Amino acid sequence: MPLVLGVTGSIATGKSYLCQYIVEKYGAVHGDADKLVHRMYDPGKPGWDRIVAEFGQEVVDADGMIDRKVIGSKVFGNPERMRALTRAIGDIGGEMHRVIDEWRATLPKDQIAILEAVNLIEAGYSAWCDNTWLVGADYDISLPRLMNRNNFSEAEARQRLDAARKWQDRAPASDRIFMNNGTLEDLQREIETVVDETQAQFRAGTLAPIRYTQWFEDTREEREALAKAAAEKAAAQAKPESGAAS
Repeated sequence: MPLVLGVTGSIATGKSYLCQYIVEKYGAVHGDADKLVHRMYDPGKPGWDRIVAEFGQEVVDADGMIDRKVIGSKVFGNPERMRALTRAIGDIGGEMHRVIDEWRATLPKDQIAILEAVNLIEAGYSAWCDNTWLVGADYDISLPRLMNRNNFSEAEARQRLDAARKWQDRAPASDRIFMNNGTLEDLQREIETVVDETQAQFRAGTLAPIRYTQWFEDTREEREALAKAAAEKAAAQAKPESGAAS
């Protein structure tokens, strides 16, 4: 079976570059969770029908595809509408699991496969990976990167960064942490060292148990409390207003 790596990290940290480098250097197979999800609501798929039913025909572009910019504007900053979109798309976790199972069934044992996902840990995808790798960067490093990459103003970039989860929150569930505060050459050298070490351990059967498992147990009560609070808030928001004049 292949070595399956889960790669995560917040915006402007370099996680996509890390994945790209491993693909180019080691011939890895790469799955971008965002793109895999996009395929779940292509025209003709149930996800497309559910999204249009939920958000209206205005989210469909001239080519019949769901316009991600339009749908994004409808859910950004609105957790309830984001949950509605997630429900409409379908079983995202099931799709990620299916992809990983397909990799394990079809790829040779010396192959590397990468699932890249911002919410790799929170959504539970790490449980299906042999290692979880986290890419982080300090705030004052990510800020100018994001401004230059996306042509954002400083205020726009700060808004995005402030809304993102901090790398420190994901560190306890991660098997390797890459702090991408230096040059690309620095990152490349670290990637090569860690890939070589991880492959050697995987082949020898000495790869340590994933840290995600312990993190999952340690945070169970906290996650259940957050999920309960979110469900109660959603239920309260869904109730019709009371006391209205008849």
